[in-house]
Amino acid sequence: MDTAILARVEDFCIREGLLQPGASQHLAAAVSGGADSMALLLLLRQLQPRFGYTLSACHVNHGLRGQSADRDEAFVRAECARLGVPLRVFHAAELASPPAHAGEDWARRLRYTAFAQLQGQGIDAIATAHTANDQAETLLLRLARGTGLHGAGGIRPRRGCYLRPLLCLSRAETEAVCRAAGQPWVTDETNDTDAYARNRLRHNALPALESTNAAAVQNLARFCEKAARADVYFAAEAARLLAAARLPGAETAWQLAPLQAADPLLLETALHSLVAPVRDAEEKYVQLLCAVVRQGSGAVQLTGQVRFCAGNGCLRQETLPDTLPWQLESAPQQVPLLPEKQPEFRLRGGWKGKAELLTTDFEEKIQVVHKKDLKNRADYARITTLYTGLVLRARQPGDRFRPAGRGLSKPLRKWMNEAGVPNELRDTLPLLASGSEILWVCGEGFADGLAPDTESRWILHLDAEIETQEEKTNEYAR
Repeated sequence: MDTAILARVEDFCIREGLLQPGASQHLAAAVSGGADSMALLLLLRQLQPRFGYTLSACHVNHGLRGQSADRDEAFVRAECARLGVPLRVFHAAELASPPAHAGEDWARRLRYTAFAQLQGQGIDAIATAHTANDQAETLLLRLARGTGLHGAGGIRPRRGCYLRPLLCLSRAETEAVCRAAGQPWVTDETNDTDAYARNRLRHNALPALESTNAAAVQNLARFCEKAARADVYFAAEAARLLAAARLPGAETAWQLAPLQAADPLLLETALHSLVAPVRDAEEKYVQLLCAVVRQGSGAVQLTGQVRFCAGNGCLRQETLPDTLPWQLESAPQQVPLLPEKQPEFRLRGGWKGKAELLTTDFEEKIQVVHKKDLKNRADYARITTLYTGLVLRARQPGDRFRPAGRGLSKPLRKWMNEAGVPNELRDTLPLLASGSEILWVCGEGFADGLAPDTESRWILHLDAEIETQEEKTNEYAR
């Protein structure tokens, strides 16, 4: 074992408050079998006498790579047994059912689901094998996609019970640790493909930067450390700003004057803290909210349920009710919201759809309204005032539809013939109906007279597709 590397990791853990000598805790190392995680396990075993923690390991078999995933599990089991480290293995089937197209994001969520279970089983902290290379890749990804000071801070050394002791080491150094100890590791073949953005950066951008400066990875990681420290300072100042601006007796309303007088970076940090609990705090939403605050009027729609409005000297957070006023056939009385607060529905035939409420501010300021999207939007107040008993369903005998712009109601069957709806879709095509009157047809849009106008405040958006026949559905919906 390279004593210099071991000393660096020890110093980093103490400096960042990850480990404390004499603290009695049970630490679990997340081990995939790769070089980084095997180095993590080796280093934590070496540091165990110094800090006195109990050490175990955990491994998640996502079930996405067939025999390769089983090979990795067998390898981790064998190595943990050889090293004398207790191991807990999780399989995807016991945690969650994979979606039709499970990818890296789903696999990451699955791992953290497993980690959450460990916390309820006597594990105090979970160490992951993120390195300085992961830090550099994360920074470049966020900069490319748009980020602020908080995002530029990259991966934090500690987030709750999650520890990252190897952020002070490069990937080359973790491999060196393994080689010096004679420790084998496995290689995930998906790391070799450029199908993922992170892999493209790893294979192309970072080597290009390192050809300019061999210390590029370390320099990017150090920048993240400085940005994270600055973020902590500004976050504290932003909390004081919001506390001073909050209207008496109101949890989600703030006076505009103190916000408008604040330093621009401090204002961005404060508004980031308001956006983050509602949705991923992408830079565009923070900047839109900054613009609304500075001009003292307007609104920003963050989700179908939550928006921020400025006016009369105040900034307010408004939240819609948790339900939409229709029911699904053979489904619960109310449409449940997804975690991101957007109701989702499913109908026979493999149809999966989404219903959400937007505002004109959202239309104009946040997204470009494409022709297909425009057809799928209607004045929410007009629909709920004129119609009752709204239900999402497939066609029934006697249904009639009034296509937009034609002013003429006709049997739905006749309209389907004229529109050329494929025969195999007709009996399952999602419809929004009030009795026998069809108000929305998937692929065609809303009926005549329901389109939003300049007086519309809330806009209903509906869309659906067949999960297993996406290309066919998209071809028709165009």
